[in-house]
Amino acid sequence: MNQEIDFQLRGEYIELDKLLKAVGIADSGGQARMMITEGLVQVDGQPESRKTAKIRAGQRVTAQGQQIRVQAA
Repeated sequence: MNQEIDFQLRGEYIELDKLLKAVGIADSGGQARMMITEGLVQVDGQPESRKTAKIRAGQRVTAQGQQIRVQAA
């Protein structure tokens, strides 16, 4: 079952590993980076392997069966 999480962006962007930690999908930055390295994270439907990819408003991140909608503050 897919769960949707709305994330309010505070600045222009958030780095992918920090986003996963901020919404609670990853317990730590290290776990977030491992998930990204293992190919378990998608951005806008495409696998994303850059740990510090800049995620901006309007993008969707999928990991662990959850979808994060990134919204402008």
